[in-house]
Formats: sequence, structure tokens, C-alpha cells
Amino acid sequence: MNDLFRLPLGDVVESAVRWIIKTFSWLFDGISVAFRALYDGLDTVLSSPPFWVIIAVFVALAFFAKGWKLALGTAIGLLLIVTIDQWDAAMDTLALVIIAAVIAVAIALPLGIWAARSDRVSAVVRPVLDFLQTMPAFVYLIPALIMFSVGPVPGIVATIVFAMSPGVRLTELGIRGVDTEVVEAGHAFGASPGRILRQIQLPLALPSIMAGVNQVIMLSLSMVVIAGMVGAGGLGGQIVQALSRIDIALGVEAGLAVVIIAMILDRVTSSFAGPRPKRALLGRRRELARAA
Repeated sequence: MNDLFRLPLGDVVESAVRWIIKTFSWLFDGISVAFRALYDGLDTVLSSPPFWVIIAVFVALAFFAKGWKLALGTAIGLLLIVTIDQWDAAMDTLALVIIAAVIAVAIALPLGIWAARSDRVSAVVRPVLDFLQTMPAFVYLIPALIMFSVGPVPGIVATIVFAMSPGVRLTELGIRGVDTEVVEAGHAFGASPGRILRQIQLPLALPSIMAGVNQVIMLSLSMVVIAGMVGAGGLGGQIVQALSRIDIALGVEAGLAVVIIAMILDRVTSSFAGPRPKRALLGRRRELARAA
């Protein structure tokens, strides 16, 4: 095509990105130091103790979340990761996932609440989320790599941007889906907007919100693996190494470890969307005692 009709969009965006990097380099340096410290600290917490201590913690969490079946499956899955010698890489990946998912949720929940309470904010946020969700995941690594160099930090930043969209959407959807009659009843009894949000809208929207949190975690895990291409390490680095060497054995082992972690995180987080069996049983006993 003739250059006369070519729109230099890429050059414009590149110039804008480089200007941002040059102007706000102090901010990116601060973010890099903070994220690196968080990652190193959490990675040390997960990697320093013996593997059986970490497994015991996750088994207890799984038991509290959904009972002995999930606890048994968690124990078997994590022991399998140990036996295929992927424990250290799995803990590196888990540290990245936890940090990225927590920050993404911390951004997504307030933004989703704001969008649910304001149609104008929702009208602005929705196209931005559409753009973020449809952009190929590898594209996020390019500016993150330029801003934060090689290592886990660009992986964390790219993961946050990529993963927070479903958290915003499902939080807004859950709050907007609360029965208007219940909200109006709260207003009728003189409750403030903040109290209605805390005691009516958020509890009733909890299943949708937790589904959003679950999706944030799953997308974080998928993006962290891709981030192995920019030196983030962990299981993503193992998979990239297996790809470069065409090492089937290493690829299968690292991929299986990713699947196990994904299944554990998915089951644990999805269980918090509804009442847990023990709490439901205790609540039922209290109701029967009151009726008696």
C-alpha cells in the first residue's frame, strides 16, 4: 500500500510510551522496587519452610473452604509437584500469582463498585475493559518490559492489567443485579448509602464478586506463565525453557504443575462464593435452637 495512505498509529503510540517512561521514570522505579520487595518477601515465605509445612497450610485452607475431599486432592496434587521436582518453580509462580491477583482485585473491586453506582463511570469503564480483554496477552509484555526491564516485575504489572477486567465487570454486574426493592427498603429505614452498600448490596452480590475474583486469579495464572518469556521465572520460565529445547519431559512436568495449582486455586476461591458446609450447619442449629 502507498505510504501516503498509511496511518502511523504504531509510531505515535511508541512515541507516547517513550515519553511516559522518560517523564515518570521515578514512579516506575518506585513501583519496581515495591513489587520486587513484595515478590522477594512472599517467595521467601513460600520457599524457605520445608515443603510439607506449606502443603499442610494449603490442606488446612482447602479443608476449611470445602471439606476433606478438596483437602485430600490438594495434598495429592502438591505432593505430585514435589515428586516431579517442580516445587521451587511452583512457589515462585504462586508468589507472582498471589501478588498480581491481590493488587488486581484491590483495583477491580472499588472500580466495579464505582461503575455500579454511576452510569457515567460505567460508560467510560466498559470500552476500556473491552480493549484490555481483547488485546493479545503478549502485547502487555512489551511496554512492561520497557518500563521495568527483565524480571518478575514486568510480569506482575502485565498480569495486573490483563487480569483485572473480569473483577470489575462481575463486581458491577453483581451490585446492579441486587433487587431494587431490597435497596429501597434500606432507604426507607433510613440507612445511609454506605451502609446499604456494606450490609445489603455487597453481601447479596458476593457470589458474582467471588466469581470475578476467581477469574482474576485464573487469568493471573495464565499470564504469569506467559510472563516467563521476560524472565519472570517460575513455571513459566520452565515452560519457555522446555519450548526452546523441545524438551517434552520438562514441558509436561511444568505444565502439570500449572494445572494442579490452577485447580487448587479455582476450587478454593470458588468455594467462598457460597456458605461453607460447617458454617451452614452451625447456622441451621442456631435457627433450630431459637425456634425451640
